[in-house]
Amino acid sequence: MLYLAGQFFLRVLYGALFRLKSSGVEHIPLRGPIIVASNHVSNFDPPTVGIPIKRKLHFMAKVELFKVPLFGPLIRRLGAFPVNRGGVSKDAIKAAIALLKEGKALAMFPEGSRNSGGSGKKGLALIAHRSGALIVPAAIIGNYKLFRTLKVVYGEPIDPKAVVEANPEAADPLELITEVVMGRIRELVNENGPSNKF
Repeated sequence: MLYLAGQFFLRVLYGALFRLKSSGVEHIPLRGPIIVASNHVSNFDPPTVGIPIKRKLHFMAKVELFKVPLFGPLIRRLGAFPVNRGGVSKDAIKAAIALLKEGKALAMFPEGSRNSGGSGKKGLALIAHRSGALIVPAAIIGNYKLFRTLKVVYGEPIDPKAVVEANPEAADPLELITEVVMGRIRELVNENGPSNKF
């Protein structure tokens, strides 16, 4: 109930401030383990990715945020779980895999930071590979300028197992999955950028 209330509030807020629009929501399975993997342009990205989706999304959040009075317990109840600033820890990976094996939905930003240059880290692929989750690529289009249209686009799910089976010669399956996912995210950005109608 708290998640739905928060989602409704943020939908209204983001709609008013950023004119948030979405496309491709029909690609998101309503059941089963999924990871929504998006590009990373701002600290405001987690709500942007989650607002249009009918499922509750779980997020990794910096461990420092959970130490903030009131805010920490709130984001935990909203589905966030801690990750160390230096990288995704073993505990965070285990927590993510456990959630997915329960059939839940997770959101990740494989670039890891907003200044990665578009390269992806293999933590996403590792979690998907071990949990059996599908990966839904997503792209955030825009810069959070007030009263300017912000877009989030969801692509068709990627089955990591099928990607690996189709490329048996790949030296590093996790690197392969990461490249496929990041390539699809870049395609979504290019296909739905400022020069294209939404």
